[in-house]
This record gives sequence, C-alpha cells and structure tokens, in this order.
Amino acid sequence: MNPFKQKRELISALKGLPQKEKLIVCPVCGAKLTKEQLAQTLYVCPACGHHYNISARYRLKTILDPKSFHEICGSLKGGNPLDFPGYEEKLQEQREKTGLREAVITGTGKIKGIKAVVCVMDNRFMMASMGTAVGEKITRACEYAVRNHLPLIIFCASGGARMQEGILSLFQMAKTSAAVSRHSEEGLLYISVLTHPTTGGVTASFASLGDIVLAEPDALIGFAGPRVIEQTIKASLPEGFQRAEYLREHGFVDAVVERKDMRDTLGLLLELHDRRHRK
Repeated sequence: MNPFKQKRELISALKGLPQKEKLIVCPVCGAKLTKEQLAQTLYVCPACGHHYNISARYRLKTILDPKSFHEICGSLKGGNPLDFPGYEEKLQEQREKTGLREAVITGTGKIKGIKAVVCVMDNRFMMASMGTAVGEKITRACEYAVRNHLPLIIFCASGGARMQEGILSLFQMAKTSAAVSRHSEEGLLYISVLTHPTTGGVTASFASLGDIVLAEPDALIGFAGPRVIEQTIKASLPEGFQRAEYLREHGFVDAVVERKDMRDTLGLLLELHDRRHRK
C-alpha cells in the first residue's frame, strides 16, 4: 500500500475519537489497538506479528537486566563540520523531540547476568543516519569492549549515511569496520541485530560484520533501494527481496528472531561464548 495513503487512512481512523480512546491501526492487518495493548506485547501486533519501531531506551529495557545499563559517551554529540545550511537547527530540533543527543545510545549492561557492550540505534533521530558522532560512538564502544574483553551487541537501524556531513559521514564506514575488526582479532563475540530499516552505509559496514547476524521479522535490510537496483540491472527483483526472511534463506542473516524471544536468544549466545572462554 502507498505509505502516504496509509498515513491518511490512519489519520482518518483516529479523527474525532476522544483522546483516551484513540487507537493505533496496524499498517499490515488493520487491527485497532491501544498503546497499552501494544506495550503488553513489546509493540508487536498480536494479530499479525508486525513489529513496530521502538525507541532505543525502550529496547534496552526489553533486553537488559534491570538497572544494569551504564552509558558510554553519553555527552558526545555531532556538530556541523561542513556548515550545511540549517543543519544545526535540525539537530537541535531532533534533540528536543527525542531527548537524545545523537542517533545511537552506547553503554554496558548485563543480559542474564553476563556483561556486554550494547549499542542501540534510534531511527526517531534523523532516521538513525550515520554521521561523525554516530561513527565515533560506535567506534569508542568497540574499543571499550576490546579494553575490557567484553562481547559486543549492536542493534542496527538506519537510513544510511547522513548527507549533511558529506564525505565525513562516509568515512565512518571504514572507521567502524576497523574497530569491529580489532574486536574480532581479540577473539571476542560480536552480535549484529538488524531491525527495520537497516540500509545504506550502515548495512555496508558494521551491521554486516557480526560473528552472528540476527534480524527482526520482516525488517527491511539492504544497501540501495529496490528501484535503484532494478534500474541498474534492468530486471525485476524477487518477491520479498531485502526482507529479513529472504536474507535468512540466502545466508546473509543467521536467524530471524521475534522481539519476545530476543533477550533469551542473546542470553543463550552470550552464555555459550562465555562458557567457551572460561574453559
């Protein structure tokens, strides 16, 4: 369905309802749910399994042991290195809207009692596009994991490189990839979790370099958009191309994991890795 038509239908469905009765209409199956109902299912439609986008801080709460998270580089934020017109105002607007300084939160936390470095991208902040600050935070998180001999988990969600920072944004692809490589050379575990959407330069760098690559159901994962690819290769693409399930079938993703199972899955992988290192 056309996304603009979808948005109009959602607005139409909500119009005129009292504030306390406003419903969220599932974009896939049309089920009407309250925010409270969705919160009980971790923002997954109970009718069809559609996974709604969630904030970085909410995701941390669903994954980590209570009160175990400690933020790294929480004060680091991007500037306007190329003096792009209106960019500083845009950043400030995003900070006020989301309560975040940048499009990724990094820190340490425990999953089932096992400590790890965890990074979570938040697509509410400029579609979690990767600028210099995002690349720096991911890099520092990798370096912290190396220094403290910790596994690394990155929840990826991005519209790609941040155009307002030009070539400096593209540099982050090499920078983060090198940091992940140093982490790998130490024999440490890196789990990449691809959420909707993970595209562009993020897909082409650290998102694809996990020792284990997981994905949420029906997540859009790719580099260029389908139309660009079709125009380039002059051919139609297979049904479901660039979706998590298609990529699992073709070996790009190791497993598609529902949100309700993600904490247990990560806990098991960390336990197996930790057990091997203790031998």
